[in-house]
Amino acid sequence: MTEEETIVAPRHEHVPRVAGSARPCIETSQATTHGQHEGQAQRNSPYAIVRALLGFLVAWLAFFAITWLAPLPVGLTVQGKATLAVVVWVAIVWMTEAIPVGVSGVLLPALLVLSHASPSFPKAANGFAAPVVFLCLAAFLFSSIMHASGLDRRIALALLDRLRVRTANGVIWAMFAVNFVMSMVMPAANARAAALLPVTNGIVRLFGQSSRERAAKKAIVIQTLVYGSMISGMCILTAHLPNMVVSGLLEKQLGIHISYFTWFELQWPYLGMFAITQCWVQYYFRSRRVPIPGGRVAIATMREKLPRSTRSDWAVLAVFAGVATAWATEGMHHVSSEVVALVALALLFTPGVLRFGWTEVERHTIWGTVFLLGGALSLASAISTSGLAQWAADHIYVLARGHGWWLTIGIVMLATHIIRIGMLSNVAAVTMISPIALALAPHLGLHPVAFTMLVSDTDSFAYLLPTQITAGVIAYSSGAFTTADYAKVGAVSVLIAIVYGLCVIAPWYAHLGVPVWNPAAPWPFAH
Repeated sequence: MTEEETIVAPRHEHVPRVAGSARPCIETSQATTHGQHEGQAQRNSPYAIVRALLGFLVAWLAFFAITWLAPLPVGLTVQGKATLAVVVWVAIVWMTEAIPVGVSGVLLPALLVLSHASPSFPKAANGFAAPVVFLCLAAFLFSSIMHASGLDRRIALALLDRLRVRTANGVIWAMFAVNFVMSMVMPAANARAAALLPVTNGIVRLFGQSSRERAAKKAIVIQTLVYGSMISGMCILTAHLPNMVVSGLLEKQLGIHISYFTWFELQWPYLGMFAITQCWVQYYFRSRRVPIPGGRVAIATMREKLPRSTRSDWAVLAVFAGVATAWATEGMHHVSSEVVALVALALLFTPGVLRFGWTEVERHTIWGTVFLLGGALSLASAISTSGLAQWAADHIYVLARGHGWWLTIGIVMLATHIIRIGMLSNVAAVTMISPIALALAPHLGLHPVAFTMLVSDTDSFAYLLPTQITAGVIAYSSGAFTTADYAKVGAVSVLIAIVYGLCVIAPWYAHLGVPVWNPAAPWPFAH
């Protein structure tokens, strides 16, 4: 199971009761768990079990072989070779889903010590003490509270209704707005995709089986659950786990703290990329003017079935609004994002605020991913400090040198997507790629922060196969499209992402004072 899939499973182990009703939210739970049950069946198949067992054995054999039998590669330090053994172990484990990712995250510091990549366990486990881990944990608890209270579904349907959606095109734009709003309080694109799956399924079921309506279903599901979830997540620091991996790496290695608001200031132009992918998806599926059968009445009916908002719901929304305001004004009060989030948790758990207890919140919290993030940050730090990142960067430099900055970055981005085909996890790919990009930047004469962020960002737009990101797996579970549909439309979408990064995001970074082509440019934001 990839780390993003751990986000989906805990969210639906229990069918929550809603205020004012003695009945569980059966419709929401059944729709949302369709993809989960299908994915669980696939993971329990004989093929998956054999693959996991082989991956487990191969991972440990590779770890011991590289650590104690393989000769030291030319130009690599002893610590770098030891770290390489851990990287190979975790790459095989992640790719074959040999063990739960939360367990792999916890094991990483121990493996760094066993391989002698790190002299002590406290140093090997330093990623677990990173501020971003506490920010991530708080964000996951916020997400759990949103789910347990039913606010995620309420917000989605309210926006669809208020925006007066009538066509497939309108659904896509409205659901993108929903994605963006939810990204402020719900971590991980895959968690949002899982939360929006029942709403999206309910909408696409309104369409018939004509060729145009089937095409509209494909466009809605792919754009809403995959492209919309990933693109909206790029802008909010806590909305996408790789954002926090990159932020933590930059703070640890360069001493650069990227606040919640600074991240948004750097990344918000990615929102414009959705308009371009929307044009492409509409053109490919010919879905622009396909009307919704039943129109606004069908959406209004879904909304009317929701129970009334309670005083507790309004209190939760008020706290979230306060958190958003505090994060946006961090430069004024200088209280860090993670401290703001933890104080907000204290307010949320003030007796009488929530209409459910800790057990309900704990049940939906993504604990395994917190462990994964701590382990990933520890490994990313080891890759940088052991010399492994520098060694890998030297080899990549041979391919990327001698070109203009735009072509150099384009080559690295394309190489990232080739590597990404075999990686079933955004966090896995960014954990391994970001420290190498950080080490490669000075060799290529590029700004370390801008280059690392551009290369890491493009990893999130892995749209060639549904299995590359769990949001794609969730979308595929709807049955609205085939893998061929996904790949054909996704190949162009990947190119759109690369070109957009080079032609829009890189110039925007330069406008803010972080030109990727100037490695000596000082960091323009207050630390």
